[in-house]
Amino acid sequence: MTDEQHTEPGKEKHRVEVYWTTVTYKTVAVYLVTVFATILAVLYLIFPDHFADAGRKFRDTVGGKKDEGLAATANKARFVNLDGKVEVKKVTSVQWAAANPGTTLDKGDLIRTGGDSFARITFPDGSTYTVKSDTLITVEENMVAQDRSTTVGVHISSGAVDLATGTFEAPNSRAEVSFENARAAVRENSRVAVRSDPETKQHELTVAQGTAQVEQRTERGTERVELGRYERVSFTTGSPMVKAQVLAPPEPTRPTQYQPIMGEAGQDPKRTPVRFEWKGVTGAAAYELKVSTSSMFANVVLERRTSGTSLEVTGLAAGDYFWAVRAVDAQKRVSEPSETYKFTLAAQGKAEEMLLEISEPQVHGNLVEIVGRTEPGATLLIGGQPVGNIQPDGRFRHFTPPLARGTHQILITGQNRRGGMAFKRITIVIP
Repeated sequence: MTDEQHTEPGKEKHRVEVYWTTVTYKTVAVYLVTVFATILAVLYLIFPDHFADAGRKFRDTVGGKKDEGLAATANKARFVNLDGKVEVKKVTSVQWAAANPGTTLDKGDLIRTGGDSFARITFPDGSTYTVKSDTLITVEENMVAQDRSTTVGVHISSGAVDLATGTFEAPNSRAEVSFENARAAVRENSRVAVRSDPETKQHELTVAQGTAQVEQRTERGTERVELGRYERVSFTTGSPMVKAQVLAPPEPTRPTQYQPIMGEAGQDPKRTPVRFEWKGVTGAAAYELKVSTSSMFANVVLERRTSGTSLEVTGLAAGDYFWAVRAVDAQKRVSEPSETYKFTLAAQGKAEEMLLEISEPQVHGNLVEIVGRTEPGATLLIGGQPVGNIQPDGRFRHFTPPLARGTHQILITGQNRRGGMAFKRITIVIP
C-alpha cells in the first residue's frame, strides 16, 4: 500500500528555507572580551579611584609576598667571611649552631668565635664588623627607614671587634658599637677598634680613620668624648674615660698589594728572600712584623721585631700570604696594625706557559720604559702595577713609577685566559 500526498485544488504548496552561519568558540570569546573591555573602560572613566585601589590590591596579592621577602633578605646583616670556629644562636632558638657564609642575622642574635677564629659581618648600609677570636657579641640594631637612613649596631660582651663604615646613603644614618656601659657612634668613612674585657674590667676604643663619639653613662651622669684619627679612649668599669693620642700605624710599601714574588727557576721557594719595607712612624722605637696565611692572622707563620723599617726573611713555602706591621714606642705602647697586604710566593717553572716577550728596557731619567708582546687578552703586572694598555695584537708599552738611583730588580708576571702564567725578571740601573 502506497501513501501519496496530494495538494488540494486551489491551494499552493509553501516552501520553508533555513539559512545559518557557523560561529566558532574563539570568535565568541573575542566578542565577549571586547564587550567586557568596553564596559571596564567606561566604568574606569566614571570611577577611576575605585579601579586604582583594586589594581593596587591585586598587585599586592599576587607579588607582595615575594617582594617583601626579597626586601627583608636584602635588609639583613650577614656573614661574608669566616675562619675557624664561629657559632650563632638565633634570637628564636636556645641552641648554638655553626655559622656559614651568607647566613643572615636578626636583631638579638648572638655570635661567638673560638680561639684563632674570626667572623666578618656586613650590614645593609655597608658597615663591616670584624669579630676577632674569643669574642661574644649581640646584634643590637639593624634598621632601614623609609628615607633609606640606617641604624646598625652590635654589643660586645667580651673580646674585640673592628668596625669599618663606608659612605652613608642618608645623612641620619648611624653605625654603633656598645660595650660595658658605653656606646660609640662611628661616623661614615671611619675605622675603629674596640676591646672589652669583663674580667679585668678594662675597655678601650681606638680610631684608626675618621671620627667617633663615645658616650658613657655612670652614676655621675653622661660623659661624652670626641675622638679623631689615632686617638683612643679607655676606662675601667665605673671610672671616667681617659682620652690619649696613640702611635700611628706604619704604612707598608713592599711587597705591594697582590704582588707576586718569584724564585729562581728550579729553586726551592723557601730559599727565596722576601723583603718587607714600610714607612717609619714618629716616636716609634721598634716595629713588629707579622706574616700569616690568614687575612685575620689566625695562623701566623712569621713574627719578627726590628728597630729598622725593613726586614728580609727566607723560609716561606710557596703560597699566598698576608702581612702587617705595628709600631712600638719607648714606653712599650703599641700602635694598631698597618693595612694588611697580600702577596704570593711561587716557584718559577722551567718553561713558560704563555707568550711573554720583553724588548730592551729604555731608561728616561728615573723612569723606565718597558715594551713587549704577550697574548691578546692576557693580564700583566710589572713591578706589582697592572698594565692597562695592551693592544689587540698583544703589544704593550709601560712606564714604571720614578725609581731611585741604583740597581733595581723588576718582576714581570703574566696570566692568559687559559690560566697559563709567565714570568720575566729584568735588572734596571738608574744612574
